[in-house]
Amino acid sequence: MPDVAYDLVLRGQRVLTTAGTAPREVGIRAGVIAAIEPLGNNLSGAEVIELTDDETLIPGLVDTHVHVNEPGRTEWEGFASATRAAAAGGVTTIIDMPLNSIPPTTTVEALKLKREVAADQAFVDVGFWGGAIPGNKRDLRPLHDAGVFGFKSFLLHSGVDEFPHLNADELEEDLAELKSFDSLMIVHAEDSHAIDRAPSAEGDQYAKFLASRPRGAENKAIAEVIERARWTGARAHILHLSSSDALPMIASAKRDGVRLTVETCPHYLTLTAEEIPNGATAYKCCPPIREASNRELLWEGLQDGTIDCVVSDHSPSTLDLKDLENGDFAIAWGGVSSLQLGLPLMWTEARRRGIALEQVVEWMAARPANLARLNSKGQLALGYDADFSVFAPDEAFVVDAAKLQHKNPITPYDGRSLSGLVRRTFLRGHEVDGRTPGGRLLRRGGI
Repeated sequence: MPDVAYDLVLRGQRVLTTAGTAPREVGIRAGVIAAIEPLGNNLSGAEVIELTDDETLIPGLVDTHVHVNEPGRTEWEGFASATRAAAAGGVTTIIDMPLNSIPPTTTVEALKLKREVAADQAFVDVGFWGGAIPGNKRDLRPLHDAGVFGFKSFLLHSGVDEFPHLNADELEEDLAELKSFDSLMIVHAEDSHAIDRAPSAEGDQYAKFLASRPRGAENKAIAEVIERARWTGARAHILHLSSSDALPMIASAKRDGVRLTVETCPHYLTLTAEEIPNGATAYKCCPPIREASNRELLWEGLQDGTIDCVVSDHSPSTLDLKDLENGDFAIAWGGVSSLQLGLPLMWTEARRRGIALEQVVEWMAARPANLARLNSKGQLALGYDADFSVFAPDEAFVVDAAKLQHKNPITPYDGRSLSGLVRRTFLRGHEVDGRTPGGRLLRRGGI
């Protein structure tokens, strides 16, 4: 083997590439993976990192569902804190949701403002979703041309008045528009009429909150998305699936050739309604965390490919908006803060089920990258960005909300014991130190 100098060489017994986990050496040049060789080939580099035997080199995770909230609600979260948390959890690319920032990303001007704010404070790479709301159909193509990765819509009140929801006919009209330039519609699928008729969530009883967001509301909305996607031929994606009832119709639609993808989140795969204490509003999210039997079926849907990927839906707020004093589920902001914890959460649960780390990483890296058509992310492979983390799968730790990197110190996982610690994270071959922002702003089809 001729002596080739790389900017960085990593060597280890456990390197997770597209061919599986094996003893490998990885050479990085100009921020890109330029060589993957068997361990012992002694690639030379300006810097060489030798992994310890308890460490696995894995590709950087891609989280396509993050609410950064800046500008406008930066006290909830911001680009610096969110991307620090991402890097600490092995996530090297996030795609920011078009709400709850003010203004929402529903026009090119609003997208420009987001980019200006994010530009000098991102520690990982950041892309942006656009928003589809009533009346902004003429903004969709310009936003697409400006580089958004697709468009988010709601089928019921979004939780913030500045991002109104579409009805099913408006959704179909926008899907037809997106089909004309092959963009993607990502949908919060809960039916507004079903929710309006459900019992009130008022009070501190989790069971009442769960009854206020019935599975039927989710099932009905998903059925609507499937049919409108079928009729228009557009690409549609179901966000944060929580109702396992919907899995058979999703599988059926996929078999029929409907261009449908589906995600779920660590909280639906690791938590259960039965274990949530009354008044524990840190667990409130919409759609809600459901029963243990539902969770088991979601795992089956993930393993058989009906569910495509796992992303965080990190949706933080200030502590006062969680109504911690009274624990009223009707009043508290709905959203789980877990951006930094996704990998250990999923790995802890997967390992218990006999599922390999390679599979977990595929659900959290390659698949979300594929969803967003990020062709140089999500895999440790030649020509890909040198985004990866050093993961110690056997190292245990206890979650301390106060020590997490996101802005407001609350998470339903506080005090939980988990397996798997991210020790170091690299973005394009440079270690993320949490002090010098090195993230880039991504556009659909390129930087």
